[in-house]
Amino acid sequence: MSKSDLIETAIGARVDAGELAGAVTLVWRGGKIVQSACVGWRDIEAEAPMQRDTIFRIASMSKPITSTAALMLLEEGRIALDDPIARFAPEFSQMRVLRSPAGPLDQTDPADRPITFEDLLTHRSGLTYGDVHAGPIAKAYADALGADIDSEVAPDDWIAGLAALPLIDQPGAAYHYGHSTDLLGLLIARIEDAPLGEVLARRIFTPLGMRDTGFTVAKDKRGRRATMYGFDEAERLIPRLAPPSGAFMAERPDNLEFVSGGQGLWSTVDDYLAFARMFIGDGAVDDVRLLRPETLALMTANRLTGGQRAVAKTLGMPVFTAHGFGLGVAVVLDPEKAAAVRCRGGVGTVGWPGAYGGWWQADPTDGSAMVFLAHNSFELDQLANGVGLGVYSAITDFHALASALPS
Repeated sequence: MSKSDLIETAIGARVDAGELAGAVTLVWRGGKIVQSACVGWRDIEAEAPMQRDTIFRIASMSKPITSTAALMLLEEGRIALDDPIARFAPEFSQMRVLRSPAGPLDQTDPADRPITFEDLLTHRSGLTYGDVHAGPIAKAYADALGADIDSEVAPDDWIAGLAALPLIDQPGAAYHYGHSTDLLGLLIARIEDAPLGEVLARRIFTPLGMRDTGFTVAKDKRGRRATMYGFDEAERLIPRLAPPSGAFMAERPDNLEFVSGGQGLWSTVDDYLAFARMFIGDGAVDDVRLLRPETLALMTANRLTGGQRAVAKTLGMPVFTAHGFGLGVAVVLDPEKAAAVRCRGGVGTVGWPGAYGGWWQADPTDGSAMVFLAHNSFELDQLANGVGLGVYSAITDFHALASALPS
């Protein structure tokens, strides 16, 4: 059995065990695709198998793409990393900070300094996701912003609502994963005076030939979408048309103006590989340049202090034991300790996963890029009990076997 076949067998074992419905994988090394696999089902009930062109909601894999668009504006001199975001969103000119993330919303202090674009790109803005907190800030976020991904709140109202809430930390003080990239995306739209989806299509998707990537799925492509699966009380896979994050997995209502630059994109393995290759091409893919080499180097250099890395957590788990964080991507600092579910390779390997089982990495030390897409969803209390973690085991299996593939 070839090493490529071993990948399909390993993921297939997870599918047979009911840990995920299916996955699609792709590996690029030595200037060509050296592995691809379509395992399991995009729709179990319809007995529709995964295919190479299956379309997935990629959740937080959207963040590096939106961050790249912001860095294009940086190159053009339209923003600077130390620019206060209030330059384009005066709603954020007078921010206050909670004395305790779990404390009353009226117990605040003035922000020491304005939020900058670098703060948004590094998640050090003091913004958060409301549902990761136990205090009143959680309900305040939900009331002001609506659903995390497909919100019914109009963009300007969303920005105003977020600005009216207190921060959970001083700008620049610490890494707090949250709505920073969503706000960044809406600011890009303001600067460009165009919807974020149009900006990303013009700047990134169309030049790279990413024909199946966007915030909505065209009607003639909807049959290619993977069904989202979660787990019932007996830990069995069940279809979930409305995951906890408020994402429409079927038809997104036409009246929604808001798009989530942090979590909202749909894509395919081939499309995302085209984007990932930028990180092993010094900012270019074939003859298409997105970023200058020096800008890509800026993006992929760790910007967190040792103290910020030590205390950073997502869903209560350490994030940067062996990684740093640049401008929108995690970066490997210690290859021996790096866990594959973040990204693992030589020093400088980058990546960032998505909540629904999507994962990618690009390793400039060996010129490789890997993409793994799946559609699994789980509640936070299920995660605490270990339910739904099989997809991460499948990613780890894939990474280990893919790393051993010959060029």
